Parts: sequence; structure tokens; C-alpha cells
Amino acid sequence: MIDLRSDTVTRPSEAMRQAMASAEVGDDVYGDDPTVNALQDMAAKLCGKEAALFLPTGTQANLVALLTHCQRGEEYIVGQKAHNYMYEAGGAAVLGSIQPQPLDMDADGSIPLDKVAAAIKPDDIHFARTRLLSLENTHSGKVLPLDYLQKAYAFTREKGLALHIDGARIMNAAVAQNVELREITQYCDTLTICLSKGLGAPIGSLLVGSKEYIHRANRWRKMTGGGMRQSGILAAAAIYALENNVARLKDDHDNAQWLAEELSKIGVEIAEPGAQTNVLYIKQSAELAAKMGPWMRERGVIISAGPVTRVLTHINISREDLQKVVALWQEFLHQHA
Repeated sequence: MIDLRSDTVTRPSEAMRQAMASAEVGDDVYGDDPTVNALQDMAAKLCGKEAALFLPTGTQANLVALLTHCQRGEEYIVGQKAHNYMYEAGGAAVLGSIQPQPLDMDADGSIPLDKVAAAIKPDDIHFARTRLLSLENTHSGKVLPLDYLQKAYAFTREKGLALHIDGARIMNAAVAQNVELREITQYCDTLTICLSKGLGAPIGSLLVGSKEYIHRANRWRKMTGGGMRQSGILAAAAIYALENNVARLKDDHDNAQWLAEELSKIGVEIAEPGAQTNVLYIKQSAELAAKMGPWMRERGVIISAGPVTRVLTHINISREDLQKVVALWQEFLHQHA
């Protein structure tokens, strides 16, 4: 099957499986797993930060990040459509009693800083204390501009806030901007990195920050059930991904751009701004979308078809696969014109 629903559907390569099978392990809750420790050291160095923490999922990594930044009754400012507000089951509010303050985002995925300034609560007993600005990079495949991040970081210094980046696909941002990761991460206090999307690892995310912050985050990881034992088996896959699967993200970006161009040629409407990274949004009628999903699946292509259809390229999708997708899409349109 050609699965375009998400880059979370990637499968570990044989070389990655071999790295997992031969991993040296220990008990990570005691801090004794050498492969996990090596991964965390590698991640901290890549980001130019002091320390990192390996967690099972991106949702848990973002939750632990918020729990570590904010106390009960405090708040974080976040984008209205950001993942750690909309798509993580309200964990910060439910489990941490942390109030989200969502704001509308600009078309490029940024949150206007004047809106952030207006949303910061005064020092008054009627309000939750504003502690954190949370950004997402990439957001819906869109890369936050470096000059915006620089301004946002300076702004949070001025306002006494911390700055967190949900960087599930931050490696895609670095590759798209052709910069080292630390050129992006210098403009935040903490960030998360997902390893099980385009990087191709089966499981895992990283939370990165200062030593003191990660020390506190480790307690929250344990409390939320993220303390794994011989997790070096998983960390070995992550190390392999970071060593071998970062530069190749450009292939995914190129494939997404190629797909956008080819679908446009056959009359498919591509949502702006097209494919900046590996994420593409396609507009179509609800009636057409309802027919497309089952029709494509019968022919070996899985798509989450809807009025706005999200398509993602990834390590298990080749240009040849996409050529087949375009041909099928054209056939579908001819049959349902």
C-alpha cells in the first residue's frame, strides 16, 4: 500500500532494525542505559542545549514540557490550531491544571507578537499567571521564519516568559532552510523533536533544554508513565535516524513539491502555500472526497480524503509511488467528472 495519511506510518529499515537488535542496554529509569544516554547527549549537542530526555511519544514530550514550565493555575499562550492545544486531548489542562490561552495564527504558522503581548495577563489575583509562549515548527508543514523566531525569543526575554517549540518536524524546518538545527533552536528555551515521523524511527520523541529543566522534567516523565527500562533498543533506532535520515528529508520535500505540481496540471486545487516541506493540502468538494477515499484504497493508495485533504511524503514513499498516485488521481477525476 502507498500510505499518504501521515509520516507517522514509516517503518524501520533493515539497517535500523539491526541497530536495535545489537543495542547495548541498561535500566533507563536509573539512568543506566548507555544507548539512551548517548542519544540524549547527541540531541543536546545538535540543539546547542545542555541536556535532553527521551520519551515514548511526542504528545507525552509536549505534556511533560508544559508540566515542567507551568504550575497549576498558570497558563501558556499557544496557537489556536497548534498541535499541543488542539490535538493532544487537552492534557495540559486535564492533567496539569494549566490554562491554555489560544490565539489566531498568521498564514505562515506564526503567532503575531502584538497579539501575544495583549494576551499576557497582568499581575492581578483575577488572572492565571502567563508563564510560557509555545510555538510549533513546522506548523502544517510551514516553516517558521528565522527572523520571526529571533524576535519571538527577544520578546519573551523582555516579557519574562519562557519559549517552547513543539518541534515534531523541526528537522524538516532545518533541512528546508538549509541551516544547522542549532541555528533554529538557539531561539528557544526548550523544544521537542519527534523521531517517529519523517526520521523513520518506530517510537520516541526528545525533550531538550537546560540541565536544571531536564532534571525537573524527568520527574514528570516518571509520573506520567514515560519511564521505560531497557529503552536503548528504541534509542538505537533514534540514533540511526539522526545519523542517517536527516539529510534525506530533502527527498520528501522534493517529492511533495513534485506531487503538487503534477496534481495541479490535472486540475487539482492545491492549498496555499503549497509544499514547503513534506506536507501538502488539497481542496476538493466533500462529495468528491467521500468517493475518493474508498476508490483509492481499492487501488492500493491510502489517503485521508476530505474537503481539505492532507497528504504527506515520507521515507517509504518513492517518486515512482507518486507517479502511480497521480495517474490514479487523474483516472478518478475522469470517472467522476
